[in-house]
Amino acid sequence: MTKKIMVLMGGFSAEREVSLESGTSIAKALKKKGYEVIKHDLTDSRKLIEVLNQEQPDAVFNALHGNWGEDGTIPALLDLLQIPYTHSGVTASCVGMNKYLTKLVAEKSGIKTAFGRKMTAKEFITIGATLARPFVVKPVSDGSSVGVYIVEKPEDIFKIRYDDPATELIVEKYIAGQELTVMCYQGKAHVVTEMRAKSGFYDYNNKYTAGCTEHIIPANIPDDIAELCLSYAETIHNKLGCKTVSRSDFRYNPEDGVVFLEVNTHPGMTALSLVPEQAKHIGISYEDLCAALVEEASCRPLNK
Repeated sequence: MTKKIMVLMGGFSAEREVSLESGTSIAKALKKKGYEVIKHDLTDSRKLIEVLNQEQPDAVFNALHGNWGEDGTIPALLDLLQIPYTHSGVTASCVGMNKYLTKLVAEKSGIKTAFGRKMTAKEFITIGATLARPFVVKPVSDGSSVGVYIVEKPEDIFKIRYDDPATELIVEKYIAGQELTVMCYQGKAHVVTEMRAKSGFYDYNNKYTAGCTEHIIPANIPDDIAELCLSYAETIHNKLGCKTVSRSDFRYNPEDGVVFLEVNTHPGMTALSLVPEQAKHIGISYEDLCAALVEEASCRPLNK
């Protein structure tokens, strides 16, 4: 019997457009694999529940990115409705989206992170100019490098904008060097990619604009450094309890070594995304990757 899959995309975050692009590609891939596919652009949560009740999908492919999609909200809703879904469950999604909590888990697990602290945007406005440079400031809970700033010169402070003074931020020592990433697939890390932006750092524009960033796979790094990246990625994936696929990001230079930045429990699936590229490198097609996520879809049983 053909499985009916709802591809949930769009949403309310700053990453809405990327999510729509991911969702469109995923829907095409699943149709090629023989699934019945319903695409749903999330703009109204009540409407989503109504459509779920009408369509009764066998599983939901969570193609949402950013807040409300990756932070455990959708898994919690689908757990309550007892509808299987792709990617990680509530706890892994919630902790993985929160860079500060992930940092604590990483440090407890023996993974090196950058020296830093958490504060509100209001606090940062007060003390930001006094902090030792260079440093990175970024929201505790956001993805795709949204709201990330590198402060190297005093005047860089004046470029920083956060609308809500209560926004929680992480301020960390800036780690120079190669920007690296590792996909962990079904608990196993396979290859390291270097992202080399042609200008600036690997920010939102460089991630999603064709030609702005070169992907080097496998990364040109010493074997022991590559093995450490793989080990770190597997550790954080398994410590958080991630399912099927995650992606961990690092910085590396000979002085600081490998420094863990963050984990993505719902990696992007666009034409420029890193996880499909790494999957292809190890012999897993885009279509097979999407199908694997669907076949491992699950929800928390109500009796647990």
